[in-house]
Amino acid sequence: MKKYIVAIVGATGLVGREFIKVLEQRNFPMASVHLFASDRSAGKKLFVGHREVEVKETSHSSFNHIDIALFSAGSETSRYFSPIAAQKGTVVIDNSAAFRMEPKVPLVVPEVNPQDIKEHQGIIANPNCSTIQMVVALYPLHKVNPIKRIVVTTYQSVSGTGAAAMEELTTQTKLVLEGQSVVPHVYPHQIAFNLLPEIDVFLDNGYTKEEWKMAEETQKIMHAPDIAISATCVRVPVFIGHSESINVEFTRPMTPEEARRILVYAPGVKVLDDPSVSLYPQPWSVAGSDDVFVGRIRADASRPNGLVMWVVADNLRKGAAVNAVQIAEEAIRRGWL
Repeated sequence: MKKYIVAIVGATGLVGREFIKVLEQRNFPMASVHLFASDRSAGKKLFVGHREVEVKETSHSSFNHIDIALFSAGSETSRYFSPIAAQKGTVVIDNSAAFRMEPKVPLVVPEVNPQDIKEHQGIIANPNCSTIQMVVALYPLHKVNPIKRIVVTTYQSVSGTGAAAMEELTTQTKLVLEGQSVVPHVYPHQIAFNLLPEIDVFLDNGYTKEEWKMAEETQKIMHAPDIAISATCVRVPVFIGHSESINVEFTRPMTPEEARRILVYAPGVKVLDDPSVSLYPQPWSVAGSDDVFVGRIRADASRPNGLVMWVVADNLRKGAAVNAVQIAEEAIRRGWL
């Protein structure tokens, strides 16, 4: 089997480190791995396999002879360096929002639209973490009974913001338990013992950018521009794992039993749904897993063709690193690299 030279851009961040773990755990066919980050992180050393690899500053020459580059260094870095890498013949899989809605850039969840990878022109976009887990859960149902409308509320962990947010939650929790005052830095308000219905910036229409991204990305990935989608995205004091309460309206009635039967066999999905023994997905228990977990599937009492469900996934893994590596694996398997 051919082996590939891989670069990770943003290697010292939470997702960058997860990239390293996932590549190793999935036995990705790597000839070598090169780690890149900003000048602040250059010189650090990270273990890849059983050897230390030095992190270098990202530059124009970083992508010479690189086959695949996994980017997780923010939109500004991606917008600048991704086209440079692509021009050198590198296939970029970008975890930022920089290219997701570009018409000529595939936005891919391998369980949903792997065929779109073939259309890449050097850059493939990895969707928003909340979008990924929602479409993995809903697409198998949509194929059987087309979806007309989605109303989703997300409960997103602080790791989605980065390591500084996780540290802030830890620090604030200790201060609150000690009866001391809290001064927020990462978020506009205290996150410990609190909920913040504000992820990304507010738009003129009253939605946040995160909420609008979920709608636009879902329509693009599922090739379903007519699905009506409304999202409310909430930051919660959880370290890892995003949860979603999803109300979905289908073209025809669908029973919870039928939905469970479909999802049990759906790729990348695990059903945990037995209210009699309090069995349902929880972010604490799914952290470290690569699947999307679905539970509390029930009829929507307010809509005749509706179902309600609870969907949870590890946002650093399936919501970011795992999905990106799966894209690379699929491109290799189908000969589209």
